[in-house]
Amino acid sequence: MRMRTFMKIFLFLILLYAFFVSIELLGSGFKLLGKDFAESLLATTANPIVGLIIGVLATSLIQSSSTTTSITVGLVAAGGLSLRGAIPIIMGANIGTTITNSIVSMAHINNRKEFKRALAAATVHDFFNILAVIVLFPIEMFFHPIEKLAISLANAIFGIGGMKFMSPLKFATKPTTTALISLIQNPWVLIVLSLLMLFCALFFFVKVMRSLVISKVEVIIDGFLFRNDLTALTLGAVITAIIQSSSITTSLIVPLAGAGILTLRKIYPYTLGANLGTTITALLAAMITMNISALTVALSHIVFNIFGILIFFPLKRLPLALASGFANLAVRSRKTIIIAVGTYFLLYLLPIIYLILR
Repeated sequence: MRMRTFMKIFLFLILLYAFFVSIELLGSGFKLLGKDFAESLLATTANPIVGLIIGVLATSLIQSSSTTTSITVGLVAAGGLSLRGAIPIIMGANIGTTITNSIVSMAHINNRKEFKRALAAATVHDFFNILAVIVLFPIEMFFHPIEKLAISLANAIFGIGGMKFMSPLKFATKPTTTALISLIQNPWVLIVLSLLMLFCALFFFVKVMRSLVISKVEVIIDGFLFRNDLTALTLGAVITAIIQSSSITTSLIVPLAGAGILTLRKIYPYTLGANLGTTITALLAAMITMNISALTVALSHIVFNIFGILIFFPLKRLPLALASGFANLAVRSRKTIIIAVGTYFLLYLLPIIYLILR
C-alpha cells in the first residue's frame, strides 16, 4: 500500500513537471511569435485606453505579466515611455495574464461538473482583474492616485539597489525547454506541442490527484495550505514570487478545483496573492536599473493590485458570483459551452481587432 502511494506521488511529480514544462513551452512559443511585436507595441502607445488594450494584448501574446511589466520598466528607464503612459499598460497586463487559466480548464470539458468548477476557478481571476480595472482606471486617469503613491514610495526607497533572482522552477525546466526549443524551433509547432503536453499532463494529473485524496492529500491542501484567507493569499504571493509566473501559480489550482478538492471561495484569496507575487520580478528589474522612474512603474503595479484587493476582497461576492454565474451559464448544454468558450477567447481578440481598425 505504501509502495503504491509512493509510486502515485512519484507519478504526480512527473506530471507536475510536465505541466510546468508545457506552460514554459507555451510561453516560449508565444514569445518567439510576439515578444518583439509586443515590445514595439508597448513603445508606441500614448493614449491611456490604447495603453490598456496593448497591455492586455502584449501579455496575452507572451503569457507573462512579469515579462510585460519588465519590458515596460525597461522602456521607462530608457526614456521610451512615460510613467503616466506605463500605468495603463500595467493594468492591462493584469488582465492579459489570466488566459492560461482558462486554457487549463478546457482539460475538464468532457465532464460537465468538473468543467463548471474548473471554469469558475479559472475565470474568477479574470473577473477580479477586470473589475479592478473598471473601478481604478477612470479614477487613475482623472486623479492619478496610483501614480502619486508610487512616486512617493519610489522617492522613499530609491537607492536601496537590487539583485538578480533565478526562479527555481525555470532552473528545473530550462534544460528540457531549451532542448525542445532548439530541436523544434518553429513557434507554431512549439505551441501545439505545449498544448498537447498540457492537456495530457492535466488529464492524468487529475486522475492521480483524485486517488491521492484518499491518502489525506485533501486534508493537507484544504485544511492546512488553504485553511484561511490570509494563508491562501500568502501562499499565492510566495509561490508566484518564487516561480515568477502568476499564470502557472493560478493554473496549478484549476485542476484541483475541477476535481472538487478546493472550493471557489478558498481559491479567490490565493489568486489575489498571485497578483501581488507577480509584481516582484518587475520590482527587481527596476531596482537593477537604478532608475527612479522605472522603480515607480514597478511600484505602481504593486499599488494597483493592493488597491484592487482592498476594494474587491471585502466585495468578494461580486467576482465570485460573476465567475459562478458564467460557469453555470456555460455548462447548460454543449451549445452554451461552445458559445461561452468562444465568447471568452473572442474578448482577447478584440484588442487586436481594435488596433487593426484603428
